[in-house]
Amino acid sequence: MPHLPDDPSARADCLARAQAGDTAAFDRLLAPHRRTLHTHCYRLLGSPFDADDALQETLLAAWRGLAGFEARSALGTWLYRIATHVCLRMIAQRPRRITSPGHAAALQSTAELGELVAGPVWLEPLPDGEWASATSHEDPASTLQRREHVALAFVAALQHLPGTQRAVLLLREVLEYSAAETAELLGTSVASVNSALQRAQATVKLRMPAAQLQLQPPPPGAPGLDALLARFVAAWERRDIAAMASLLAEDARFTMPPLPSWFSGRPMVLAFFAERVFQTPWRLQPLHGNGQPGFACYMQQAGDDRFRPGGVVLLRLEGGLIGSIDSFIDPLVCRRFGMPDELA
Repeated sequence: MPHLPDDPSARADCLARAQAGDTAAFDRLLAPHRRTLHTHCYRLLGSPFDADDALQETLLAAWRGLAGFEARSALGTWLYRIATHVCLRMIAQRPRRITSPGHAAALQSTAELGELVAGPVWLEPLPDGEWASATSHEDPASTLQRREHVALAFVAALQHLPGTQRAVLLLREVLEYSAAETAELLGTSVASVNSALQRAQATVKLRMPAAQLQLQPPPPGAPGLDALLARFVAAWERRDIAAMASLLAEDARFTMPPLPSWFSGRPMVLAFFAERVFQTPWRLQPLHGNGQPGFACYMQQAGDDRFRPGGVVLLRLEGGLIGSIDSFIDPLVCRRFGMPDELA
C-alpha cells in the first residue's frame, strides 16, 4: 500500500478524496494509524481477537463519518475517540479477561489439572509483530519501544479497571493526552478524568507489585538474555529438572489458560515440570509476544515422530531469573503466532 505523503497539501488532498468516497485514498489515510489503533484496542480489551473486531468497527465508523470530519483536531485524535468508544461498548457487553490467578487459587498438587474453561474469558497474548506504541497523539504511527505498556502483567492489571478508568489511564499515561484532551475525547469533565486516573493508578499499583511496575521487558539481544534463554531451551528439551531449577525465581509461577490450574513457587513449578511436562519430548522455537521473550512449544506424542503444537510460552524475567512462565495452549493463540501445524 502506498505511503501517505508527508507534504501537508498532499495529505489534505488525500483527505478530501477520501471524504468524497475514494476508498484507496481512505486506505492510505488510515494506514499509519491501523497498528496503533489495534494496540490501543488490545490494551483495553485484553484479546487480539477482540481488538480485531474493535478495529474493524472503528474503521467502518471512520469511513461512514469521515465526510463530517472537519480537521479541528488531528486525524489520530478523531480515530482514537472512535476506537475508545467502540471498546467501551464492548467492555460493557463482554466478560472481563482474566489470568489464572484471577480464576482460582494455585494448585498444591499436579494430580488433577481441571477442565478447560472455554469462552472469551482469558487474557490472550499479542505477537510482537502486531503491536506498536505511540508516545504522542501528534504522531500516532510512532513505534518507540515502550514495551512495558504491552507487557502481560500491565495488560492484565488494566482488566481489573472499569472501562472508563482503563480508557483514562491509557489516554493519559500511554498516549500522553492532557486531562482536557482526554475529557473531550470521552465526553466528560476534567475533574472526572483526574478522579478516574487516580483510582486507576491505585488499582494498577495494587495489582502489579512495585518490582513489576519498575521492570521493563528486556529487548531482544539484551546483555545475558540470549544465554538465559538458551539455558531454558536446553533444560526443557533435555527434561533437566536441576537445570530448570537454576533458572527459576523463588516465587516463580506457571499458568496455562484455558486450563484454570496454575502453580506458584519454585517447588510446585518444578513438580509440575517433573510429573507432567517432562513426561513428553518437546522442541522449542523462539518467538516474542507482548514485548517479552517466549517460545513456540511442540510436543511429541507416543508413536508419532512428528512434534505438534503444545502452546505458546511467554517469560517474565526478574533479576536474571524467570519469574513467570505463562503458557497459552489455545490452538487459536498458536495460530496467531504463526506456529506451523507440525515439526518433523
